[in-house]
Amino acid sequence: MKSKIHFVLLTLAAFIFLGGCSKDIEEYNKPAIYWYSKIVENISDGNLEKADNYYSSLQGEHIGSPLLPEATMILAIAHMHYEEYLLSEHFLNEYVTRYANLNEKEFAEFLKIKAKYMALPNPRRDQALIGEAIIEGEKFKSNYPSSMYYAIVDTMLTNLYMAQAALNETIADLYMRLDKPKSAEYYKNIQPQPWIQWDEIDRAKTPWYRAWFEGDGTASWYGFIIPDTRSVVSRNSVNEDVNTSK
Repeated sequence: MKSKIHFVLLTLAAFIFLGGCSKDIEEYNKPAIYWYSKIVENISDGNLEKADNYYSSLQGEHIGSPLLPEATMILAIAHMHYEEYLLSEHFLNEYVTRYANLNEKEFAEFLKIKAKYMALPNPRRDQALIGEAIIEGEKFKSNYPSSMYYAIVDTMLTNLYMAQAALNETIADLYMRLDKPKSAEYYKNIQPQPWIQWDEIDRAKTPWYRAWFEGDGTASWYGFIIPDTRSVVSRNSVNEDVNTSK
């Protein structure tokens, strides 16, 4: 009987041991080149979450390693490639703050603007991000007037200004449908860039499958169910219930 009990216990211990070995073993106290190679390996496999974890180990155990700047930029570009633009910007900020010299900073700042720009496949959806991208784009042009990326940033800015004007027009139309003339007037009075020939620009056309749900920017089938609150449209809504005679 005792031999049977011992056999069962040994079998159970073997299963526990083998099960534990099947999981990832916790790693620590490795040379910098080990963590760096793991970062590159996991990026190649498309496992960016694991690559980020290995980056944390590299940064934690080898804060002064010359491999850190390159690993930071590699992860920034990898996250941008996989359309994870917020994470890309996080690593670019890390790169600019800690590692970049003047020339490298210029390239990283350009990539930050590109990340914001590429994060806007539908400009009608993010008023704040458009504004942030415009501010950073104008700052880049001011700081790096001779940059090789100047023309690219300028092109992105032109598209962003057009998107901002179209968004303001859409918001004004929406406020009119909500019977908020003061808020609508606020957005109508925002003057678009005077150097753009607006009469020569064709309005962006919304694909039919998206327009059916979102409208074409001027109207939509669900407009009647939109709550009559200013927060649903824009942070710049005008409170029209205030007594202006005070």
